[in-house]
Amino acid sequence: MNTTAKERPLTSPFKWAIVGTGAIAATFAEDIPLAGNAELIAVCSRTPEAATAFSKRFGGLRIIPNIEVLAADPLIDAVYLATPNTAHFDQALILLNAGKPVLIEKPLVTTAAQAQALAELAAEKQTFAMEGLWTVFLPAIDRIRQLLADKTIGAITGIRAELAYAKTFDAKSRFFAPSLGGGSLLDLGVYPIALTLALFGSPRTATGRWSAAPTEVDMSADVMLGYDGFQAKLSVGFDRNGTNCFIIDGETGSLVIDAPFLRASRVILTRNRVAHHLAVPFRSGYLSRITGKIACRLPLPGLTVYQHGFPGNGLQFEIEAVSQAILQGRQQQSLMPITASAEVLGIIESIRALPPS
Repeated sequence: MNTTAKERPLTSPFKWAIVGTGAIAATFAEDIPLAGNAELIAVCSRTPEAATAFSKRFGGLRIIPNIEVLAADPLIDAVYLATPNTAHFDQALILLNAGKPVLIEKPLVTTAAQAQALAELAAEKQTFAMEGLWTVFLPAIDRIRQLLADKTIGAITGIRAELAYAKTFDAKSRFFAPSLGGGSLLDLGVYPIALTLALFGSPRTATGRWSAAPTEVDMSADVMLGYDGFQAKLSVGFDRNGTNCFIIDGETGSLVIDAPFLRASRVILTRNRVAHHLAVPFRSGYLSRITGKIACRLPLPGLTVYQHGFPGNGLQFEIEAVSQAILQGRQQQSLMPITASAEVLGIIESIRALPPS
């Protein structure tokens, strides 16, 4: 375990470094001031010019030349890996072997075997490791947990979720290139699968189907997770723009995480069919979305809206939770254990092992 973090008082700012300078790295840097007790102090990139520009943009960060030097730096409490999918495993190995806590942008890695190896190494080194699936930490998802614990909609009867964004095919892009960890399941599927597991635990069964892009990665996929008494039907794709809602149906109503659910800021409780159909987009079209938003502003019988907006991009909740967990000497964050990330990748691999439809 990183002794620097453990030995400092809780009032001392928790010091982060970023590896990578792309869009998600910038989002993390923008949100870290919104997290309590966290500070970004360094950046590491294979491109010196990119590191210099990133450093200047975010207040003169220290520039660290390579990940080996970063791993050995005693002033850094934790590292956020914001690099391409295919770089995660090797970089995380270096950090964990040095006892440096690490938060890894989703997907954690590209295979379940790699995820299991990281989980075992983190346990061996008694060092924190987690996938950066920020959705799980949002206040709106905390509301969902509370409503489910209170049995607000009775026994669960089903889950429906879609996350789809149309992408123009480009064989060289990270979305479609096999060598870059492409495919809709790794890019989008981790969100609904991980959220389902975070809310309901491990499924009893997992199956699905997928369609291939010209590069033979998955252009779209449907995932069916079986639980006692209900099934989760999850759909992702680059072939369309989806409704991008996450819906939990129960015996006495439904809970709707409004679009886009990966950036959840509003939860809708519906108690009857009319309220449900008005509040939930029935397709991805503009008119459908506008109808839903208007319905949520009207005092309709059977409809309750919980607003959970937030400043910034929403990564601050994840940053704060991870910083606190490491300062408390924990090796995992209970809402997003690394074993769950390995299970999600195992589900994705089991579906990809099927012949495309």
